Amino acid sequence: MFDALAERLEDAWKKLRGQDKITESNIQDALKEVRRALLEADVNLQVVKKFIADVEKAAIGAEVIAGVNPGQQLIKIVYDELVKVMGESNVPLAKAETSPTVILMAGLQGTGKTTATAKLALYLRKEKRSCLMVATDIYRPAAIDQLITLGQQIDVPVFELGSEANPVDIARQGVEKAKEMGLDTVIIDTAGRLQIDESMMVELARIKDTIKPDDTLLVVDAMTGQEAANLTRTFHEQIGITGAILTKMDGDTRGGAALSVRQISGQPIKFIGVGEKVEALQPFYPDRMASRILSMGDVLTLVEKAQEEIDIADVEKMQSKIMEAKFDFNDFLKQMRLMKNMGSLGGLLKMIPGMNKLSSSDIEKGETELKRTEAMISSMTLEERKNPDLLAKSPNRRRRIAKGSGHPETEVGKLVKNFTRMRSMMQQMGQGGMPAMPGMGGGMPGMGGGMPGMGGMGNMFGGMGGQTPPGFRGHGGGKKKKKKGKKKKGFGQL
Repeated sequence: MFDALAERLEDAWKKLRGQDKITESNIQDALKEVRRALLEADVNLQVVKKFIADVEKAAIGAEVIAGVNPGQQLIKIVYDELVKVMGESNVPLAKAETSPTVILMAGLQGTGKTTATAKLALYLRKEKRSCLMVATDIYRPAAIDQLITLGQQIDVPVFELGSEANPVDIARQGVEKAKEMGLDTVIIDTAGRLQIDESMMVELARIKDTIKPDDTLLVVDAMTGQEAANLTRTFHEQIGITGAILTKMDGDTRGGAALSVRQISGQPIKFIGVGEKVEALQPFYPDRMASRILSMGDVLTLVEKAQEEIDIADVEKMQSKIMEAKFDFNDFLKQMRLMKNMGSLGGLLKMIPGMNKLSSSDIEKGETELKRTEAMISSMTLEERKNPDLLAKSPNRRRRIAKGSGHPETEVGKLVKNFTRMRSMMQQMGQGGMPAMPGMGGGMPGMGGGMPGMGGMGNMFGGMGGQTPPGFRGHGGGKKKKKKGKKKKGFGQL
């Protein structure tokens, strides 16, 4: 989502290459690049002006740290200022002293407000909070049905009175129903509206006055850039909101909304939507977002996503199998599917420092290789999955798997060979080699080894378009002898 901005900022650091320290003169070219990067990312002009002035003031007054070049020093200063602009810390949802906590969802038409309501309900359910969703959008065809369907999908009840009832009455009775059911949170989904639609804005104000919500969240489409900030300010002035949810942050948004909302509207971003799936909602952390913008990755969010999916008992069992070199294709398939549940391969890789350099075509190659590998494993018998050595010894078995999966026999042979080698490496790492990522029990699901080197799954495949970011060269690779013939590119050593 911030690829273009990150590339532009890298150009700014290059302007200070070869300099001994930051001075008032040599920083100007770098600041011009930063200014251009922010404006191209559709950040509000007033925010850009203040941001550049603050960076310049901090940079010129900064003490020179031994061993740190000016470019690195400027990165740190820009990072600190980005965090400051976006709000410095995560602002959690309000929690009422007496249940239920009432959350009012507002937004323009087409911003994904109803889906965001369900995403928030699922997020709160994972936080061990009981929810009721209330459908007050009586205007949009099938809006109520959509919320009911989403409620069934995430196992959260929905209160509705049909499309003939008054939205204010629906909201009031919904809160009463939540009290009767003993639930601790009620989320009111309202109708999408246009800014210029005075009657709809009045209706929203009446709903708010009636139910007196603890949180009023505006759902904003991040694709609208700096207009998202102006929208948030307008709604705050007319209705009074306590925060925003930015949707479609996984799309082609240039990032201006994330950098403008807090400064222009005065209200914090509380959550971001990062995909269409109902699980794709994340709390907004300014420091983590600043890390992504500056191509530093976001390992903390990656760890949290992994911990949501991982069972501690499974982790301990997996560690034991790795130590004893009993890791089999069933385990590998399970970890591949676990990784899928955490999100797209591209989304996960971009949270790892250095991986933002991978192009979309490289990531597509990786995803294609994962699908091919899953197809080949799915064509194996249960006995073959449990005992990969059977495949190493039997060409007939490999031939049958090749026919079943629709892939060449040579590819099956390569998979078996690489898997056997990876299992041996994992045993060595498990006996005292590589540190594991917290909560991962020996490695990121599907990645084989631990996080720092990404050794395991990376060695299962070929080369990811030939690109290997610094620090991510799978373990145990070493130098290989050149073979004749054309080398096939695939999913690389990460």
